[in-house]
Amino acid sequence: MNAVQRKGSRPAAAPAGARAAKLHRVVGWVRDGLLIAILFISFLLFVSFGGVTKSFAATGGIALSDVNLRAGPSTRYPVVSVLPRSASLSIYGCIADQSWCDIGWGGYRGWVAASYVQVIYRGQPTVLTAAVVPAVGIATVAFTVAYWDAHYHAQPWYGQWNRYYGGYSRSVAVGCNDNGCGAAAVTHGPRGGGRHVAGGCQDGNCGGASVTHGPRGGGRAAIGGCNDDRCAGASVTRGPRGNTVIRHGGFDRP
Repeated sequence: MNAVQRKGSRPAAAPAGARAAKLHRVVGWVRDGLLIAILFISFLLFVSFGGVTKSFAATGGIALSDVNLRAGPSTRYPVVSVLPRSASLSIYGCIADQSWCDIGWGGYRGWVAASYVQVIYRGQPTVLTAAVVPAVGIATVAFTVAYWDAHYHAQPWYGQWNRYYGGYSRSVAVGCNDNGCGAAAVTHGPRGGGRHVAGGCQDGNCGGASVTHGPRGGGRAAIGGCNDDRCAGASVTRGPRGNTVIRHGGFDRP
């Protein structure tokens, strides 16, 4: 028969192994919780939803000659307006290869080839090039349907996004050094959606992350990794109407 615990007496202490296992689980929960918090904050900062575009501080510039302001970063997009020579411009960013830049002028917003734009660099008027763009602090921006939605509702060609965009692109970068290897890829879909993926390993620890955004809002961010003791991962999925689902988990490695 089991002994009856007397009133006021303390229960028997749990074995040391059980206490250690419980502490290990609590530490795992804390790590997973921090992972989710970091992921969620990064997700909200990195991805734009529901037609909302990211904004950056503008850099001043001038047009080198009369040039078309287009609705996208290519000559296949319709003309929004024509910028006169020496027009003062606001430069909000340039695409990844720095060939086209997002420009504001006279109440219009659109894209101009970087070779037609001049900025002040090291005290001198300088044409925008791939080297000058980051040197003067101009941000790298993406062109998506959210930008189209934000600026061109009143245009007669607004409903023809698929006709003009019609593009698909993918950029991949890989590399290794003495400590490890890594890779990243950026994919832009034909309708404005895209995916950014990165991963790598260093000193036996590996991890990866991805952010996917749909052409008209919604998206998913996921992150995961392993070290010598544990693997953990988390994801945040947000639908185009704002509904959000968070998943996370982890396990101890044998």
